[in-house]
Amino acid sequence: MAQQRVSEVESSYAWFRLIAAVLIGIIGGVGMWSIVVIMPVVQAEFGIDRADASLPYTMMMIGLLFGAVVMGRLADRHGIFVPLVIGASAIALGYVLSAFAGGIISFTIAYGLLIGMMGGSAMFAPLIADTSLWFTRHRGLAIGLCASGNYFSGTLWPPVIEHFVAAEGWRATHIGIGLFCIATILPLALALRRRPPVQDFAAGTSGGMQPGGGDPARPLGLPINLVQALLMIAGLSCCVAMSMPQVHIVAYCVDLGYGPARGAEMLSLMLAFGIVSRLASGWILDRIGGLATLLLGSVLQAIALAFYIPFDGLASLYIISAMFGLVQGGIVPSYAFIVRELFPASQAGLRISLAISATLGGMALGGWVSGAIFDATGSYQAAMMNGVAWNIVNAVIAAWLLTRQMRLRPAARAS
Repeated sequence: MAQQRVSEVESSYAWFRLIAAVLIGIIGGVGMWSIVVIMPVVQAEFGIDRADASLPYTMMMIGLLFGAVVMGRLADRHGIFVPLVIGASAIALGYVLSAFAGGIISFTIAYGLLIGMMGGSAMFAPLIADTSLWFTRHRGLAIGLCASGNYFSGTLWPPVIEHFVAAEGWRATHIGIGLFCIATILPLALALRRRPPVQDFAAGTSGGMQPGGGDPARPLGLPINLVQALLMIAGLSCCVAMSMPQVHIVAYCVDLGYGPARGAEMLSLMLAFGIVSRLASGWILDRIGGLATLLLGSVLQAIALAFYIPFDGLASLYIISAMFGLVQGGIVPSYAFIVRELFPASQAGLRISLAISATLGGMALGGWVSGAIFDATGSYQAAMMNGVAWNIVNAVIAAWLLTRQMRLRPAARAS
């Protein structure tokens, strides 16, 4: 029986699950993008400043951060189906309740607690962790595809939401989103009811044997929790930088006089190229490994973000947004791949969720900080420079861990 279960890795069923996971990620990822599109509308209706208008996004991302850890642990124990059922129900309830919010506080609670912590938290990091357990040879590609669900979501949802907000208002649109999510996610979750194959980290089957061997309790020759902490700091840092254009591009275009529709188009363009980046990163991950891919993506993201500082013309913003999406999409999947390289498969749900939750924390912090910097300076230029500085922190950590990995590999082969 154990042999039969292990044989399901890389099977046709594994690929079928991957398709269902991508679709769930597309639908369940709506929370990250709906607030970005309606931020100017909410700011005007509630009579608040830009930092306060960014608060629902920040609290939702914080909710995703903590919720993903709980959902990841729940998936380790009971499989991914249980978190998905809880998440779909919470997302639907959150959108319906947010439609009746009378002010920014109740609106923020609906986004942070229901759409974020109890809902969307099951639709990204735990889903990626579950997918990683069903693949070995094509693990990088599978992780990249699963993570692309989030960017497909960001490509498809913003123009749809912008259209319905203009036609029906943001409140009716939120009710429609909630009903659509529960009607589609629950049937798709049924395809993921089967538990992952049993995997043996020590034997290296299906996952996570350290490159070149070594003590599983000391990946890269360091305490296991120190490596986890460094990955989380790196994830936080890279996504403070990543959040600046993703969260504020619509508001930035409104400030420049281009209108919210142009901003929504830029966001969709950015995330469409992010899909290309995530798919390409899966191929790259399978060939050069997680840490090298992380460092590559980090350096390229810093360069692309820096282009926003001197250029604010309409055509240039379209080009830079496409470039930004093309170079940064592979960063987040790298963390999942790194965890599966360095940590036991039995801890995948928890440790991948911790690593990716840190990236969500970076998105939350970066989204709010960028708004606060704008309020203080009246410009997004300083916010972009702040993002580049955080990006450098990420690159330094990735470079140091990669250097240790490269130094340990020859020693492991010699022994």
